Amino acid sequence: MQRMERFELAKRLKRFLEVHLTKRRLFLGIVIFGLILYFGQPRVGRWLYRPQAIVDDMVERCMEDRLTSFHSEASEYDANILHSPPQENEFSYLPYVGNGYIGLPVKFDGRIMIRSGRTLSQEVPIRPLISVSMSGKFAEASVVRYLDGVVYRYQCMRMGLYAKYQYYAHRTIPGLLIQEIKVVNPSDTNLNLEVSHSSPPDSWLSSSNTIRLQHAVSQAEFKVSKGKIDIDSDRVIAVAAVASSIPSILEVKARSHANIIVYCTIAYSKPMSSDEYYATKTSVENQAIQTMKDALLKTTASLRRDHSAVWNQLWSTGLKISNSLAAGALNGHLINSTMYHVLSQSPSPYHVESANATTKAQVMKSLAYADGCYSSYHTLDAENLWKDLSTLSEVNNVVSRWLLTLEKQGCPNLIKAGALGVVQAMVLSFGSLRFSNQHLEFNIHPKYLHRDLDFRRLSYGNSSHVNISVVVQEDNHAVLYVALDRSDKNYYACDGGCLDKPVQLGPDRIQFPVKLTEPVTPILYVTYDRQHMEDLRHAIHVKEISEAPALEHHVIALHKHGHHLGGLPNLFWVSIGVLIVVFHLFLFKLIYNEYKGSTDKFRARYGKL
Repeated sequence: MQRMERFELAKRLKRFLEVHLTKRRLFLGIVIFGLILYFGQPRVGRWLYRPQAIVDDMVERCMEDRLTSFHSEASEYDANILHSPPQENEFSYLPYVGNGYIGLPVKFDGRIMIRSGRTLSQEVPIRPLISVSMSGKFAEASVVRYLDGVVYRYQCMRMGLYAKYQYYAHRTIPGLLIQEIKVVNPSDTNLNLEVSHSSPPDSWLSSSNTIRLQHAVSQAEFKVSKGKIDIDSDRVIAVAAVASSIPSILEVKARSHANIIVYCTIAYSKPMSSDEYYATKTSVENQAIQTMKDALLKTTASLRRDHSAVWNQLWSTGLKISNSLAAGALNGHLINSTMYHVLSQSPSPYHVESANATTKAQVMKSLAYADGCYSSYHTLDAENLWKDLSTLSEVNNVVSRWLLTLEKQGCPNLIKAGALGVVQAMVLSFGSLRFSNQHLEFNIHPKYLHRDLDFRRLSYGNSSHVNISVVVQEDNHAVLYVALDRSDKNYYACDGGCLDKPVQLGPDRIQFPVKLTEPVTPILYVTYDRQHMEDLRHAIHVKEISEAPALEHHVIALHKHGHHLGGLPNLFWVSIGVLIVVFHLFLFKLIYNEYKGSTDKFRARYGKL
């Protein structure tokens, strides 16, 4: 009986479809179903897989919230944001911290690097980084903030849980590496998270022991490791490290956060024979312990403040360059990243806490005596100095090339002054700016001034700073602006050839034309000696002098727009688009009329039969 009822129901359904479902209705139904499926797919997917979608969305939103405060600095190339894996249009520059005495690539298996020759290229078996282990899906990103020499790392996980890491190699206490970890738990559940170490201190060097040192109001436990590194068959380096003991489990209560602060100090000797090692290892160990004691006398906030203050001072000198859209053009992101890595491998003896008055006086003397720096072709066009910075070996190669170039091109005194001198030498080299015989000269050919340049706080002696700007005007002529950031005496400037009277400089920008001479001479001279500048007009022997010609339009257009056509107004492109549309409409109408006319003739011809 039930079988007969099902058979009868099937017959009725078939008759209903035959009567009511035409081909047109069937086609329309398929189209509507397809549209619903196409436009509703994301919602359908979220409905079917809602738990995972919510987790993914929370993780992404958490990461975006963490990185929002860095977007402005990244747009100015004062910081570099790098997701893991890298997102589109991100620069894969190696996250790195260093102070010229120690360096560390910020990756989980990163090892401490110590000085070997000009760079921090000697690896030692110390892997100090720690992480909070997370289960399930999580997002990760790092931020290198150039202005304060700190690398930030973020991990965002389920339920809005996230970890914030901060790393820096301290500038005033050279052997000190600091890690600050903060884990935030916004959920209603208490969490116990495993704290993992890339390698425990016990396995760093050949021997280790535990000591207790006074920290804050109580004593804390620290691991001491010591050993030697073989440089070659005859020489070794004695190394010692002291590191905070860390918990294996971190408890993070519901709707709360937990912090871990890890100090690690490194001390090492100069290369020596194996026989000398046994007499030196104890002093190296004592040095690492004393460095830790000095660090523990300060709060973490004051340590961070002192460190950032030095980096801010270093970056007071720099270069700003207008962005170029030309293929392969050098832009601010690579310039700042390269400067950061070179400075990270340059010591700053003036800022070291233990530096005495004699050391500081020697640094200032080296900074003041910069004659001959920089004496070669401007480095913005030196391709070998602007290479990829995504791996440690590439970073070390670039830093080595830079320091060698500056040293051999008239800047050994500035290099001797450490990071304060290195940043000055680099900025001078960008524009082939040179200190020569009582004056500073801007020795670059006018044809290279096709982008805006801003040379910031060039040190003239130890008490005066000069700002020099190149601005490309609407008529494609470049002009110069010069101002004093600060000064202890009167300064004067003249343009190419120095035929005009010297102009006294001040805090307000003064404009100078860019002149082209035959033979080619510097386009600007700055000095504190007015008589010296008066004499220059008789010492600079030129056959011809005139205002530099306007830069070629296609070159300017290539940098501004990425092609040689230039920046035509939007109205032009709108007009072209309208003309194309009108043309196609006219063509369609012409074809349609021709077709309709031929059809009418065909009908008329056969309609008479």
